[in-house]
Amino acid sequence: MAELIDETTRARSIVLNVPDWPGHRAGQHVDVRLTAEDGYQAQRSYSIASAPEDPRVSITVELLPDGEVSSYLVGELRVGDQFELRGPIGGYFVWEAQMGGPLLLVAGGSGIVPLMSMLRHGEASGASVGARLVYSSRSWEDVIYRDELQRLAAGANGLQVFHTLTRSQPEGWMGYAQRVDGAMLSETAWPASSSPTAFVCGPTPFVESVASTLVLLGYPARSVKTERFGPTGG
Repeated sequence: MAELIDETTRARSIVLNVPDWPGHRAGQHVDVRLTAEDGYQAQRSYSIASAPEDPRVSITVELLPDGEVSSYLVGELRVGDQFELRGPIGGYFVWEAQMGGPLLLVAGGSGIVPLMSMLRHGEASGASVGARLVYSSRSWEDVIYRDELQRLAAGANGLQVFHTLTRSQPEGWMGYAQRVDGAMLSETAWPASSSPTAFVCGPTPFVESVASTLVLLGYPARSVKTERFGPTGG
């Protein structure tokens, strides 16, 4: 394990040097397995945050209440520690630059992680496919990759980022302050006539709501890719 980056007070990126890494596609995940001294094992799946072009592999872990794995990775892991990694895994929730766009990315909380791999891949490959990100967070302090998203949005690739803060907003906040709904997506998403591909990731209720709303807005169901996580685990 090569580097630790505190993204927020509750989320940490773990940058890994993985021997014989076969490479991955943006959107895939890995299984992390921890083994205690007494032999007890715990395993969780985490999305890959790094671009396929990056020689190192990074994951971003958000601390969950009573999460035995996330509490260790966020609070106790130190540079030089080792753990087991299996992957990359998954072939459905993936995007490669040659697949084109436009792209609609919708994230709830730490659901931004696999979508960040896609954005980093787009930048690294020089793809100008047109991407819009709608990102729902509890507060401005909870926005993972906040500075990097601002940098990407100011770049030449034309990324548009729409933040919504559902619990608290800083003074003078001009963005959205509500849950993602049909009205918001009507204003921010690519119109269905543009034939976009949508990737939606976050807690299960969030993903189901956004996906069904996009279909109501005219997106073909096959063009809406989803990845969800439940309230348990960690």
